[in-house]
Amino acid sequence: MKNNSASIICVKTLGLSIKCKYLYVICIFIATNSYGCLGLDCFKCVSVGGDNQPCEDPFHNNYTQDILEAPCWAGRKQRDGVFPATACIKLSGVYEDTGDRMVVRGCALDSGTLTIDTEIVRMSHCGGFYFDNRYVSGCLQSCSEDACNKSEMLDPWKFVIALALYLVVNISSG
Repeated sequence: MKNNSASIICVKTLGLSIKCKYLYVICIFIATNSYGCLGLDCFKCVSVGGDNQPCEDPFHNNYTQDILEAPCWAGRKQRDGVFPATACIKLSGVYEDTGDRMVVRGCALDSGTLTIDTEIVRMSHCGGFYFDNRYVSGCLQSCSEDACNKSEMLDPWKFVIALALYLVVNISSG
């Protein structure tokens, strides 16, 4: 009887002929796959020759809260001011003249132009480039999730939300 009354409430409230259990499954999917719109958090730092250890590779997120910019803001081509970033970036390589390593972590914004060659956030690149008027062999990597210009890790909150909603569904249905 409890299951039927819950289903009737869902039907009356939504005007749809679906059972509440399916509605909860849809809510779980939306809750665990939504990203929100508060802005992208990225690590921002520079290290040349190991002079900023928290920025260096391999990256350890255990004493780096002071270099996390939340949300990260970036400039946009042909616009004044800064805007919410659409990607985190990591530029790393080796200076050809000295062999020193360099790492730059930051954020960038896809300006919306049609050409991929001017939009560095659309794909990662490796090769040679100039940084501070010195030639570097290295890579530019971009990603579009919070604090992703670090090493990968599982987002525990999505699991907690899904588990809580699952328990609510099973306890309320019976």
